[in-house]
Amino acid sequence: MNNIKRTSAHQKRQYLINKLISFGIYKKNDKHLYEWTLCELEAEYQNIEPKELEISSILQLKL
Repeated sequence: MNNIKRTSAHQKRQYLINKLISFGIYKKNDKHLYEWTLCELEAEYQNIEPKELEISSILQLKL
């Protein structure tokens, strides 16, 4: 069971790192994403995602 949780946490970290990189975030305060905790990654993603969705919807309205 612990192995499943560890794998799931690792996959979630990797997903968040990839998403943040796609938004142009590679490091913050001289700390690379791979050095961040899962909680730090989740918090940053939650801060970025609404802004990106807002920008996307504005761009779609202009098209």
